[in-house]
Amino acid sequence: MYAIISDGSKQYKVQEGDEVVVERLNSDSPTVTPIMIVDGDRVLAAKSDLAKAVVSVSFVRDTTGKKIDGFNYKNKSNNRKRYGHRQKYHVITIDKISA
Repeated sequence: MYAIISDGSKQYKVQEGDEVVVERLNSDSPTVTPIMIVDGDRVLAAKSDLAKAVVSVSFVRDTTGKKIDGFNYKNKSNNRKRYGHRQKYHVITIDKISA
């Protein structure tokens, strides 16, 4: 059995026991709503079927992505600007997929 979950604009295929690195979640709720659940030959993708489906997750840790360095430069105007960014992520574990 596996499920497809959505986090912002990204989708992940998960099974029970998987560790997934997702963008930082706003809520501390331990559930995620799935987009699709596949259980052998049975596929649940309709909104009425997924209304009662739940993917239970637990937070493992916070982490950060790689550093992105940027530099803006405008010719002949002595305008230089450096900037950096690190995306923040959550590492979650999939505890249970229930349809």
